[in-house]
Amino acid sequence: MQVKDVMTPKVTSIEASASVLKAARLMLQNHISGLPVVDKDDKLVGIVTEGDFLRRSELGTQRGRPKWLEFIIGPGRLADEYVHASGRKVEEIMTPDPYTVTEEDTLEHLVEVMQSRRIKRLPVVRDGRMVGIVSRANLMLALASLARQAAPSAGPDWSIRSQILAALGGQHWAPDVNVVVRNGIVELSGVITDERERRGLIVLVENVAGVKEVHDHLVWVEPMSGMVFSSAEDEAKEHAAGS
Repeated sequence: MQVKDVMTPKVTSIEASASVLKAARLMLQNHISGLPVVDKDDKLVGIVTEGDFLRRSELGTQRGRPKWLEFIIGPGRLADEYVHASGRKVEEIMTPDPYTVTEEDTLEHLVEVMQSRRIKRLPVVRDGRMVGIVSRANLMLALASLARQAAPSAGPDWSIRSQILAALGGQHWAPDVNVVVRNGIVELSGVITDERERRGLIVLVENVAGVKEVHDHLVWVEPMSGMVFSSAEDEAKEHAAGS
């Protein structure tokens, strides 16, 4: 999938020369947490978010520091913080030259940028002009839509088992385990040397189309001590049988 498949094409933006109050009202009226900022030629020049309104002189929340720390920080940064807390125009508080993506960028690239830069939304541009915006919410909506479309198809047990084995073979962390499938119900057994492998194996199997249930009979052998731990499912059965 590409960015154009999940982005929001109709974007509410604001001019750099607009007032900070207008930006705040626009965000509240449209129930959005960020606004792209454009110049008079409608080209993207920045972005303003809820975070830019946290430390404002009107609220009395501007950053305060001891005098000795202000001396270390220097006048330049202090002046920047003053402008951000007291500026009256959007261009004075916005983040200039924001990170952007194009319509043809992959979702993998989009997520990498969001994670590495800790960004919640990215403008989508074409020749410098905005054509949309994509946010984490867009990704969640895409995931929900795909989940509705991807109804598990009922296949023969041998086909389900083959898909599970193929999926296991594609994961370097996955140990060799026994897989039995009966009527779409999967029984997993074998030895794992890290308890976290258990959850990974179960999730892997659950993602194979046609799987109805997964029963965990995996045994964890702790490498340092050699102690053996049964699955919670098997321990519950043993406890029920003994009571």
